[in-house]
Amino acid sequence: MRIVIAEDLLLLREGMVRLLTETGHTVVAAVDNADDLVAAVEEHRPDLSVVDVRLPPGFRDEGLRAALRIRAAEPSARILIVSQYVERAYAADLLADGRGGVGYLLKDRVTALDDFLDAVERVAAGGTAMDLEVVRQLFNRTGGLDALTPREREVLGLMAQGLSNSAICAALTIAPVSVEKHIGNIFAKLQLPPSDDAHRRVHAVLAFLNS
Repeated sequence: MRIVIAEDLLLLREGMVRLLTETGHTVVAAVDNADDLVAAVEEHRPDLSVVDVRLPPGFRDEGLRAALRIRAAEPSARILIVSQYVERAYAADLLADGRGGVGYLLKDRVTALDDFLDAVERVAAGGTAMDLEVVRQLFNRTGGLDALTPREREVLGLMAQGLSNSAICAALTIAPVSVEKHIGNIFAKLQLPPSDDAHRRVHAVLAFLNS
């Protein structure tokens, strides 16, 4: 796929360029600031943008705001956020439109090459990819979703990471029919009416993030 990278740390930026190139992707632009990110996306129309939250000049939320501008201009744009910190609002803002095609990884996860590449593929395909530590910290902060059982909350946490039904089966060592039942219960308790399951999964995760 064709990818744009926005990362101010030279070594990390070049490392991602090399990794993605060696695994068959094309990095059409690698920039170190938000303005160049927006310009690169407008020029190249990439399949995915990998974006650091904190970019020059302020190193606060320039990358995030640029990502939101990109999604506002092109709702189908795929964005994978990378950050050193868990920023709850950032994840919720990107998921708020319910379209998928977004992810949030901590930078430590970028060095776990298989996890990073899996997230790249998943987000580019229109799914979600949430770092396990992000999910854990969000669960620690949330007081909602009281209607869910402990197992249903566990399944929803894995859904928030972007895992498929079969991956949830493997992670929890339970049968596919059990996973389907738990997910059906989650949809019902969150009052998500029958529709495209991929769409409902995103909204279920959004309910979790906003609770």
